[in-house]
Amino acid sequence: MTTNRTILIVDDDQKIRTLLKTYLEKNQYEVLLAHDGASFLAEFERSQAQISLCILDVMLPDTEGFALCQAVRKRSEVPVIMLTASAEETDRIVGLELGADDYIGKPFNPRELLARIKAIHRRSGQDRPPTALPAAPPQAPQPPRFFRFNGFCLDILERSLIDPDGVASALSGMDFQLLKLLVEHPGEVLDRSRLAEVTRGRDLGPLDRSLDVQVSRLRQRLQDDGKQPALIKTVRGSGYVFATTVDTGHAL
Repeated sequence: MTTNRTILIVDDDQKIRTLLKTYLEKNQYEVLLAHDGASFLAEFERSQAQISLCILDVMLPDTEGFALCQAVRKRSEVPVIMLTASAEETDRIVGLELGADDYIGKPFNPRELLARIKAIHRRSGQDRPPTALPAAPPQAPQPPRFFRFNGFCLDILERSLIDPDGVASALSGMDFQLLKLLVEHPGEVLDRSRLAEVTRGRDLGPLDRSLDVQVSRLRQRLQDDGKQPALIKTVRGSGYVFATTVDTGHAL
């Protein structure tokens, strides 16, 4: 399996750009750089097929990273990490609501950023080393490809969601992992730490609302009323439960 490990970074601070490029290249990533929104969009259009992750600074001289995140989401489901110098939780929540996969505050430790990048790439299969596939046991049962619920269908192979009208749309890495875990365990209360580990590869801080924002975003995709949700229900003090019947199969 051929994987892409090309990261596009936009930051108006040349020292940060140079630091990240040097550090990530030492860790076997290819790095593309942009200094403002216009140069980022131009590079993204030129290299979109090879980009495996974008890192967006929130404050740029000609635009905001939020606007760039929206522009990326209109074109692609490539993972996005936001860099923010603001201590305001609002900035982080806005980024997640616009489709970012993670965020990290400035100043940051490059090793922590690298860990976030690796976690996202592992979930999307980008950091999977090329190894020979082991021989499958004879007549080994194949896991189901399709999970059907409330008129929707999750396609595990294509990592897409098919709505009741038959229209398929791609899911970002985190949204796919979250929905996959929910449909695989219908009726089971999944605690927040388990959901965070699967979708982010890390624990949530006491004030970290990123999981709640992601659940809200997924509810919107599923047309699930946020005030009185019927599909993804909140279990106070515990986590969330997927409160509907799920059918599985190998054929659409």
